[in-house]
Amino acid sequence: MAKKPELDDFRVPFFEEGKKSGAFKLSDFDPGTKPFSSGTKESDRETLLELGTKLDAQQERLHAQRRHRVLLVLQGMDTSGKDGTIRAVFHEVDPLGLRIVPFKAPTPTEAAHDFLWRVHAQAPMAGELTIFNRSHYEDVLVPTVLGQLGKAQRERRYRHIRDFEAMLADSGTTIVKCMLHISKDEQRERLQARIDDPTKHWKFELSDLDARKLWDKYQDAYSDALAATSTDYAPWYIIPANSKSHRNVMVAALLVRMMESLKLDYPPAKESLKGVIVE
Repeated sequence: MAKKPELDDFRVPFFEEGKKSGAFKLSDFDPGTKPFSSGTKESDRETLLELGTKLDAQQERLHAQRRHRVLLVLQGMDTSGKDGTIRAVFHEVDPLGLRIVPFKAPTPTEAAHDFLWRVHAQAPMAGELTIFNRSHYEDVLVPTVLGQLGKAQRERRYRHIRDFEAMLADSGTTIVKCMLHISKDEQRERLQARIDDPTKHWKFELSDLDARKLWDKYQDAYSDALAATSTDYAPWYIIPANSKSHRNVMVAALLVRMMESLKLDYPPAKESLKGVIVE
């Protein structure tokens, strides 16, 4: 009997100092597989609703307790579904204590600082779940693909990221990083759908086609970056994302598992309110 897939089967091996990370390849994961799907889109939606209810309950405790911090990092190629994941997974979640941070190309002011300067300012506060829609990883991936970073510079940035995330973890932030993994064919279909639908033209730029031409370089850059920055305190998970409903279920399941592991609860009842009657 085949082994039932587990979430940790899709976790990128943890980085080990001094050990080559060439064993990990993003291409070893099939973006079209659906190991955590309920079987149909409709059943996936039902599963997501159940997970969303659990996530909402945990989020309320997180915000009420105001001790822990949670950071979800979403990365992926264009059209991998970062926005769609946020809409679907957090549809049932109270927005109180939930914050979404989209990262774009650095502004001149941001570029004048170190590459993590703008990121640290957006880290979650106590009692907050923050979602990075793209992230500090863009500042390694894009310049690597464009040939703007040499190997030594790239390795230095990987180290800076590991140290930065370790500092966040030491300060009470729980980090989960998800690579939304789609195939090149799936991206082509999604880009074409944006072109064919005038209401989706705002999502498309001709520069998206330039990035697509560099697909293989981006896949290699992702493989290297994920292998160099997946740690026990900030693990990377590969999310097969050709199926949008599977993608949503898997990300939600990861978050629920992580939030439940924090053993969140409400603050103690206030003695000052005992016997208080509202007239």
